[in-house]
Amino acid sequence: MTRFDPFFQHALNRLEATGLRRRLSPVRRTPGDPARLTRGGRVLLDLSSNDYLGLSAHPRLRERAAEWAEHFGAGARASRLVTGTFDLHEAVEAKLARFKGAEAALIFPSGWQANASVLPALIALSREVTGHDALVFTDRLNHASMHHGCAAAGVRQIRYRHNDLTHLATLLEARADAPGLRFILAETVFSMDGDRADVAGLRALAERHEAFLYLDEAHATGVLGPRGAGLAAGSGVDLAMGTFSKAMGAMGAYVAGSRMLCDYLVNRCSGFVYSTAPSPAMLGAIDAALDQVPGMEHERETLAGHGARLREILRSAGLDTGDSSTQIVPVILGDTQRALDAARRLEERGILALPIRPPTVPQGTARLRLALNAGLEDAQIETVAQAVVEAAR
Repeated sequence: MTRFDPFFQHALNRLEATGLRRRLSPVRRTPGDPARLTRGGRVLLDLSSNDYLGLSAHPRLRERAAEWAEHFGAGARASRLVTGTFDLHEAVEAKLARFKGAEAALIFPSGWQANASVLPALIALSREVTGHDALVFTDRLNHASMHHGCAAAGVRQIRYRHNDLTHLATLLEARADAPGLRFILAETVFSMDGDRADVAGLRALAERHEAFLYLDEAHATGVLGPRGAGLAAGSGVDLAMGTFSKAMGAMGAYVAGSRMLCDYLVNRCSGFVYSTAPSPAMLGAIDAALDQVPGMEHERETLAGHGARLREILRSAGLDTGDSSTQIVPVILGDTQRALDAARRLEERGILALPIRPPTVPQGTARLRLALNAGLEDAQIETVAQAVVEAAR
């Protein structure tokens, strides 16, 4: 007990009263069935994880992670600029750059860390080069890590309506004569809505206004684009960021772009400069995923079919799935308690579909977030759809 515990308790009580308190709930994976897990003694069909291709349990990822840990050690022991850069890091980054169709790439310990530290490094360039603050145009529904990166940079975001490029164009044009470098930040697949950005449209606006285009590919990497390389692959965007912790089945994140960009980040990105390098085991899993993903076209087609079928049933029942067009299917219920109740009913039926509440999503848009994976069978999609329809009522 510390003298601050009563203050913590007060804050937690307020969250409890509004249905917004979170609690950790341990789970246990089901051997041989990546689509199921055990929680609270109950075996559940998992529709909340982001393991879209089932790679987290793939034998090649597990074997290479273990092999590289055995040969090269459990940890990298230092940051990349000290003694933490192994030949392995450079080899995996070169493979990643080829996968993304970029000149170079850098690996980070996590997606949050990448966005939260890369963005301040980029935004600082404006004052250094022009003497003026950057103008940063951001989609309102960008991931929290991107908003955090902007806050850490001390810059005021110029937010445009979600996926509304007409609004973005208006904001850019209104500031055409303002000094400072311009940045446009968006996701290619939005994590809570499952809809896609217009990458070609964003690139055209960036070129017209000489803006740096930064795209977060966390939920597109492995699933969409040529060979699963993401929607930004080969599009000529200035920086594509993504993660290995979702469809790639591992852990960590990356940025891909020009060689000069990566060299700049090696020198100026605090999350890279001051962090211990990713471990050999982590690199091994990433390396194996980069080998596997390009050939998983059948799994990507299966996943797309699951999403289309689930949306068809839910929408025909009058449920709101937003503009989802991917493996992420939201069921927007609005009220927080309604979302909590629906999730509880589904868990009672053996389905784990966790409720997403503010502040993760805007007020009044609490939802079930259904995250599909390629290992699900068609019959399971039908069962889940009917269960969601009944739970939402």
